Amino acid sequence: MKNTTMITMTMLVVAILFSGCAGVMSPATGILYSSTEAPIAATMADGYTKSGSASCTSILGIVASGNASITAAMKNGGITKIHHVDYHSMQVLGLYAEMTTTVYGE
Repeated sequence: MKNTTMITMTMLVVAILFSGCAGVMSPATGILYSSTEAPIAATMADGYTKSGSASCTSILGIVASGNASITAAMKNGGITKIHHVDYHSMQVLGLYAEMTTTVYGE
C-alpha cells in the first residue's frame, strides 16, 4: 500500500510539473490537445487585401524559437497599414506548442 501511494504521488507531481511546459497564449486550453484562434487587435482602417503570418514554437518548454511578432507578420505580408490582427495557438500534451500571429491590412 505504501508503494502504491508513493507511485501515485510521484505521478501526480510529475503531471503537475509537466503540464503546460510547452504552453502558449490561448483563450481556452485542453489537457490533451488544443487549437484555438482569437483576436489581438483591430483598427479603424478601411478593408484589407493582404495578410502576413509569423510563428514561434516550443518543445517541452525547454527549447523555444521563432518570431511571432506583429512586426514580423507585417514584413512577411508586405503590410504597412494594419486592419486587424489575429492569432492561432496549438499545443499537444504540453510537449509541443506553436503560436502564429496573422496581420491583415494594406
